[in-house]
Amino acid sequence: MYSNVGGQPGAAMPTASPPMNPFGNSLYGASSGLIRGGLGAYGEKILGSSSEYVQSNISRYFSDPQYYFQVNDQYVRNKLKVVLFPFLHRGHWTRITEPVGGRLSYKPPIYDINAPDLYIPFMAFGTYVVLAGFSLGLQGKFSPEALNWLFIKGLLGWFIQVALLKVSLLSLGGGEAPLLDMVAYAGYAFTGLCFAVLGRIMLSYSYYFLMPWTCLCMGVFLVKTMKRVLFAEVRSYDSSKQHYLLLFIALAQLPLFTWLGNVTVNWLI
Repeated sequence: MYSNVGGQPGAAMPTASPPMNPFGNSLYGASSGLIRGGLGAYGEKILGSSSEYVQSNISRYFSDPQYYFQVNDQYVRNKLKVVLFPFLHRGHWTRITEPVGGRLSYKPPIYDINAPDLYIPFMAFGTYVVLAGFSLGLQGKFSPEALNWLFIKGLLGWFIQVALLKVSLLSLGGGEAPLLDMVAYAGYAFTGLCFAVLGRIMLSYSYYFLMPWTCLCMGVFLVKTMKRVLFAEVRSYDSSKQHYLLLFIALAQLPLFTWLGNVTVNWLI
């Protein structure tokens, strides 16, 4: 806005500026810097400790997930032979160790037949669901709800098996084995279930032979594995208690396999 001041038309009207505070900017900058620095250090401390806590617990309970998928065709064939025919396994059952970073570490499955993997359990679980759904279709009982129930039923059976192995270790004062080891050992049960369900599809009477056989083989495999591999981490335990627990693990396979194998008659049971 222009006005006529001092006889000079069009001159700009000077505006008043706020009083200068020589301490304002310095105090504001110092306070904001302290706030930002303090919050940053505090946040970094919280996030850093949280990250270290999460990483330490993941490494303790879940180990390295990539470790369980280092497999090849030869390992898969040999591992299936050990799981389905444990009586024919003439080698040792202990895992092979190697020095890594100044400490001993287990070799991955591709170099050790006794190492647990998650490739076979996941593939077997998916095959089990597909074969069970196909079996329901042959009986005229297939439905999306039935397939969903088979999926949930398989996961529930897997969880029960993991809990059984974990509780057995805890009862002996152990439990330091990685959780994914338990998940892998428990998931091998679906390999035998796949053969049993496939036998029922191809020849119904063969199911009554394959189911007890795969159940027995899985019991022997878990007993050998728990005794030679997992229980080796328990420093002190009662031998009689160990034998009872091993027997209980083997006997528990029969009701579990029977329940998971019942996929054609009354799928809601």
